[in-house]
Amino acid sequence: MRALTDRFYDLMEEREDARGILALHPGSLERSRQKFFWFLCGWLGGPQHYMEQIGHPRLRMRHMPYAIGDAERDAWMACMDQALVEQVHDAELRTGLRAAFARMADHLRNTGSQVRPGEAPR
Repeated sequence: MRALTDRFYDLMEEREDARGILALHPGSLERSRQKFFWFLCGWLGGPQHYMEQIGHPRLRMRHMPYAIGDAERDAWMACMDQALVEQVHDAELRTGLRAAFARMADHLRNTGSQVRPGEAPR
């Protein structure tokens, strides 16, 4: 999970198509890297570092202050797809993780097709 996390954030810094989502993060990504690593550990059934250090992930609530639409979701998934290909060598595991990450990324959208005119972001 550490290698996947680090490669994901490296790609976010390297890829031109990720500039928008990179700008949503603080100047230094070290804290974001650590929190994402902790989250992934618990999300995948390992130690619950995120819960112990920060509390319940409440992903949708924590991401609400940031406009996340299809473009942001797609840029995030492009970075994650590449990181998965490079870091997860078991094809079946990679496919399962990709599907789970895609569901998560879709769930975090709060602008665009997820919001109807006149409705506050969900």
